[in-house]
Amino acid sequence: MSRLSLTGISVPHITPFTREGELDVEGLRECVRFWVEGGVSGLVPCGSNGEAPYLSREERMKVIKTVVEEVNGKIPVVAGTGSMSTQETIMFTKDAKDLGVDAGLVVTPFYFKLTNREIYEHYRTVLEAVDLPIILYNVPKFTGFSLEPIVVSQLVSRCEGVVGVKDSSGSIGMIAEIIRLVGDKISILAGTADVALSTLLLGGKGAIIAVANAFPKLCSTLYEAFRKGDFEETSRLQRQMSFLNDVLVKKHNQLSAIKEALKLQGLPAGYPRKPALPLENSERKDIENALKTMQESL
Repeated sequence: MSRLSLTGISVPHITPFTREGELDVEGLRECVRFWVEGGVSGLVPCGSNGEAPYLSREERMKVIKTVVEEVNGKIPVVAGTGSMSTQETIMFTKDAKDLGVDAGLVVTPFYFKLTNREIYEHYRTVLEAVDLPIILYNVPKFTGFSLEPIVVSQLVSRCEGVVGVKDSSGSIGMIAEIIRLVGDKISILAGTADVALSTLLLGGKGAIIAVANAFPKLCSTLYEAFRKGDFEETSRLQRQMSFLNDVLVKKHNQLSAIKEALKLQGLPAGYPRKPALPLENSERKDIENALKTMQESL
């Protein structure tokens, strides 16, 4: 198994749907070109922002295949392959491997609250079943519980194939502990824009963040400024990212708000799949005002 080293800012990107709820493959291709041209370090199809729980197996495969083809080896593609059961997670991960992705992003199983032993066994079984690098994905706001740092440490020390962690807890204390335990062995990646810079300063390797959907250039520029040691510029860009995160992720339904921000920039982001709904007029105005504020500050 290859030792993939993930750094920089990657996009956990949206999946464009038509008004009727069908996949818009050509719209996805255009969005992929926008993200790649924005200088991001990687693309993550079929994650939370990609509405993965609303996709069938066939749709997941079509999305991943489209992204891999359009990227054409320019940057890594890390496909979301997690599901509620271990069996289905293995199936999705094997599909992604066959389609040529560089790694799988595997969320903790959700719906039922599991013990640490059960979570460890889930990941161990997936890692042994599929020869593909895996990024562990902790997103307690959606799953209802956290992937504990001790479980991450056990998986890294005992299993082959774990190359990173995307931590979307928003807790810099949690991220700091993961970095303390395994930051010298795998890539620790922020999963929320608010803590991107803090994660980098603590020794993390980058971030996989929703804001990068609509502002890939801003996010990639932050990472480059950090690499160059320009902390004044990095701090300025972090403040802008945090402002956008408040509007696009915290204040509104992020599935709808991110698509609206893309559409306002002329991208074919389409509509969210039901039960998620498009934003109302007042909410759209809020997104429009945020974009104007951002454009004036750049």
